Amino acid sequence: MEKKTKAAIIAIVLIVIAWAALAAAKPSKEVMMSKCSPEIQKQIEAEKNSTRKRITVTYNSLGFINYCAFSSSSKNADGASKEVYVGFAGKVYSAKEGPAKFVSQMVNYTYRMLGCGENVFHGAKLTILLTTLTVLIGFILSIFLALGKISKNVIISKLCGAYIFFFRGTPLLIQLFVVYFAIPGVFGFAWKDLFSAPDTEAVYMGAFVAALIAFSLNSAAYCAEIVRAAIQSIDKGQNEAARALGLTYGQTMRKVIIPQSVRRMIPPICNEFIMILKDASLVFAISLMDITTISKNIMTNELSYMVFIPALIIYLIITAFFTFIFNKIEKKLSVYE
Repeated sequence: MEKKTKAAIIAIVLIVIAWAALAAAKPSKEVMMSKCSPEIQKQIEAEKNSTRKRITVTYNSLGFINYCAFSSSSKNADGASKEVYVGFAGKVYSAKEGPAKFVSQMVNYTYRMLGCGENVFHGAKLTILLTTLTVLIGFILSIFLALGKISKNVIISKLCGAYIFFFRGTPLLIQLFVVYFAIPGVFGFAWKDLFSAPDTEAVYMGAFVAALIAFSLNSAAYCAEIVRAAIQSIDKGQNEAARALGLTYGQTMRKVIIPQSVRRMIPPICNEFIMILKDASLVFAISLMDITTISKNIMTNELSYMVFIPALIIYLIITAFFTFIFNKIEKKLSVYE
C-alpha cells in the first residue's frame, strides 16, 4: 500500500473518531431548547394549547454541531425578535454576533443545502444522483453513437455524427430549456402529468426527469467521442486477427476491441463525470432544488450572501471525493501508467 494511501486512511480514521467524539458530546435538542430567554419560553408554553403560533423554532444538527433558532412575531426585553444558539462540544453558545453568528449561519445553510431530513431529491443528494444517472445513461448511449459514427453504413454514420455535432455545438442550458419548456409546448403535455403525486411533488419530479433527459443526451454526445477515440486507438491488427479467426464485426467489437478500449476510456470518462457534477448547478434555471437553487433561495429570503460560502465548500468536497476515487481507479486500470 502506498504511503499516500496509508496517510489518507489514517486521516479519515482520525476524522471519524473526532466526529464521533464531538457528536457524543454535543448538547441535546432539549438542552438547546431550554437556553432561550424567559420571554420566548413563556410564549412557547402559552402556544402549546393554541392553534395560533407566534413562535417558530428551527433545530438543525450536522452530527457534531447543533443549530437552534427561535423567531417571534414580537420583540423580547432586549428588543430582539430572533434568538440563535449553537451547540458544540457539550456547550451552548449564543449566536447574536461575531464568530458565533457566522458559525450558526454556516451550520444552518449547510444543513439546508445537504437536504438533511429531506427525501432523496434534495440538495447535495440531488446533485450527486443527477450526475451519476446522467453519466451512466450517457455512457450507455455513447457506445451506440460511437459505433454508429465509425460504421461503414453512411446513413447511420451521418446521423450519429449529426447528433454528436448538435449536442456538442449547443449550450447545455439551452438544451435544458428546450427539453423542459419547448418540447411540452409542442406536444401539448406537462412533465408533472407523468406522475400521480401531489401537485408540488409532481412538478418537482417532472423537472428532475426533464433535467436527466437533457443532461444524458448531452453527456452521450461527449462520451461518444471518448468511446470512438478509444476504439480507434486499438491497433488495426487486432481487428484483422479477429476477422481471420472467423469472428463477425459484432463479435470482434464485443469480445476483442471494446474490452481493450475500456481501460483507455476511464480517465476521460472520469473527467466527464466531474464536469457534469459542476454543470448540474444549471438546474436552478428550472427551479430544481439542488445546492445552487437552495443557496439562491436562502440568499433571497434572508438577504445573506454568506450562503454561497458553504455552497462552494460542499461542491469542493464532493468534487474532491470523486476525484480521489477516480484517481485510484485510473492508477489501477488505466494503460497510461
